[in-house]
Parts: sequence; structure tokens; C-alpha cells
Amino acid sequence: MKNLNKLRWRCRRGTLELDLMLTRYLERCFVEADPAEQAAFLQLLTLEDSELMRYLMGEQRADDPVLRALVLRIRTLPA
Repeated sequence: MKNLNKLRWRCRRGTLELDLMLTRYLERCFVEADPAEQAAFLQLLTLEDSELMRYLMGEQRADDPVLRALVLRIRTLPA
């Protein structure tokens, strides 16, 4: 639980859109995700907001296929 609280804090970004998308994934999917997807999520959280926004808004595709699949999953989660 303590680690989830730290991750929740790291999901807070510069824009409401990023905050909502990242937090939604964390709360609904992260715990059940396989280790590769969890690692990809941690990698996403290290990105600059501008790069992360381009991925999550569909303006740019990640080169890494695991990261690309995670971005697609985050983008298609229902509100």
C-alpha cells in the first residue's frame, strides 16, 4: 500500500489529463499487471510531461513494444 501511495504521488503531473489517465491505470490495472507491464508503467513515470503527453494523446508512438502496448491500454481505459 505504501508503494501505491508513492506511485499515486508520481502520477500527479502538470496537467489534469495526465493525472487522470495515469491515476486511472494505477487504481484499476497496476496491481494485477504482469511484471513487464508494471516496469513499463514505472518507465512511463520517468518521462518528461511533454513526451508523456505526446504518447498518451496519440501524437507519438513509443519505440518499445511493451511501452507502446501499455500506452494503448492506458488510452483505452474507460473514464
